[in-house]
Amino acid sequence: MKEITKRILTGIFLLILLLLAFFYSFILIISLIILTVVAWIEFNTLISKIFAREKISSNLLMIFLKALSLLYLFLFSVLIFEGLNQAEFEIKLNIIYLIFICICSDLGGFVFGKFFKGKKLTNISPNKTFSGSLGSFILPLILIPIFYNILPENYNNFIALSLFSIVVSFFSQIGDLFISYLKRRASVKDTGDLLPGHGGILDRIDGILLAVPIGLILWKFLN
Repeated sequence: MKEITKRILTGIFLLILLLLAFFYSFILIISLIILTVVAWIEFNTLISKIFAREKISSNLLMIFLKALSLLYLFLFSVLIFEGLNQAEFEIKLNIIYLIFICICSDLGGFVFGKFFKGKKLTNISPNKTFSGSLGSFILPLILIPIFYNILPENYNNFIALSLFSIVVSFFSQIGDLFISYLKRRASVKDTGDLLPGHGGILDRIDGILLAVPIGLILWKFLN
């Protein structure tokens, strides 16, 4: 099965899971617990491999990084749970829109990068190109006509949504590059192999972990 097919099928599965979590709290709770635990294990594995490979002997630093990552993942999960568990539809819609931007940003980067190829973006990740980065900014824009008609009136400014989408995509790419940097230092291709075509959970949510909290803060400025 080609990689693009695996990514599409896995993406569809995750979108279905997201929609189910939108309507059913118990699915949301279970999904967030699994996400937090698996992502933390994958991050710990990366850190351990980096410390072993670079012969870093500071156990205190390792404990600090692992504790900090657990705290961040916990707070992120609480943020998502509180947002999607709100009775107010507007807050739920904000989070869904942000996650969709991140998914489209990732898919746009993959498709544009594979199709147009071109100059490498950075040495951090040899598979990332300038064309892929451009695709990461472009593809999320297709969401604007969809959400433009369902967002509250004070949010449906086309120019503001375009700028918002670009900024969120930028931070999604930064999150992706950060995990790519850790993988490069750990000398591994993926954080895991749980998701076909995507690698590990952390490979899938690296951009979301950074972009969604920042996006929620920026969203307030659109109000």
